[in-house]
Amino acid sequence: MVLESTVICIDNSEYMRNGDYLPTRIQAQQDAANLVCRTKLRSNPENNVALLSLADVQVHVTLTNDSGKLLSKLLLVQPKGNIRFLNGIRVAHLALKHRQSKNHRMRIIAFVGSPIEDDEKEINKVAKKLKKEKVNVEIVNFGEEELNTPKLTSFIEILNGKDGTGSNIVNIPPGSMLSNALMNSPIIAGEGGAPSSGGGEFDLGFDPASDPELALALRVSLEEQRHRQEEEARAGSEIQETQSAPATAMATGTGEDDMLRAALAMSMNQEVPATAPPGSRPVDISSMSEEEQIAYAMRMSMQEESSQSAMDTDEKTISESPMVAEYGDDGDSNEEDVIADPAFLQSVLQNLPGVDTSSEAIQQAMDQLAQNRQDSDKDKKKDNE
Repeated sequence: MVLESTVICIDNSEYMRNGDYLPTRIQAQQDAANLVCRTKLRSNPENNVALLSLADVQVHVTLTNDSGKLLSKLLLVQPKGNIRFLNGIRVAHLALKHRQSKNHRMRIIAFVGSPIEDDEKEINKVAKKLKKEKVNVEIVNFGEEELNTPKLTSFIEILNGKDGTGSNIVNIPPGSMLSNALMNSPIIAGEGGAPSSGGGEFDLGFDPASDPELALALRVSLEEQRHRQEEEARAGSEIQETQSAPATAMATGTGEDDMLRAALAMSMNQEVPATAPPGSRPVDISSMSEEEQIAYAMRMSMQEESSQSAMDTDEKTISESPMVAEYGDDGDSNEEDVIADPAFLQSVLQNLPGVDTSSEAIQQAMDQLAQNRQDSDKDKKKDNE
């Protein structure tokens, strides 16, 4: 979308009192200039327009995008004196040099309805300077076509060069409405007759020149919708990346070994069982090997009063063991004898994967069980006696 700073030059000489363009030349010119102002400002909200009169070479409004201010000043312009075409063009060029945004294309639109008295050589000299400064000029030639057409045509040809099309001249015969004649001209329609309404990439479904206000509203709405969709898509992608990051980390960093290490770490944080013998020192399970932990569990199981529930779970397995037949099935006392028997425990530990029954820790536990069994047998004999 092209950004432009435009200076509209109004011919306010005494010739503008003539009525060959209804209602008068000055009023017809004001209507046409108002149309140009609105078209330029609506084509892009960042465009700027200034207003200058050619007879007194006065800048009525500096570059602005306030269409109301431009219209109010435009209606105050009245005929006085003679046209000073070249002086007005030079002042308009100076106003464009002081535009706020240097990215804006510079354009001068001059209404000429009076005989131009400036020398043609001077006119061509100014045209070359404007071409060098990349200033486009569009001339609305009306009222005095026969006198001004040769000078103005040469002026535009120098500006355009051999292949240029940025500058134009529109000749409007008497009896025509200036505003209607400009509607289909390059000044309103754009360079080469292309619409200058800024429709650009959006297909509005109708001719933007027929209703500039509706075209502008549709373009703004479509632009806002596009930005909103882009923001939603960007936000959705960020949320998806945030949610997928933990899952990716788990998939790449969590395996069977990691899960096993986590379970072991949790088991190492267990406190000493409440059934530990009074006065015993706290036991650091995390410093034990696997065999030492099994041995420690075996010793603790002999001291826990709540072991009955665990033994009930394995009652069927124990009852089918050949060791039960040896000791008989006399209730809880026989079960305790079975559990405390070193030979039975030795056979059970041999079937456990990863347990070395010949380790020192296991042997110490077995010896302790055997000693406890002997002490228990001695106590029973004393009781029987």
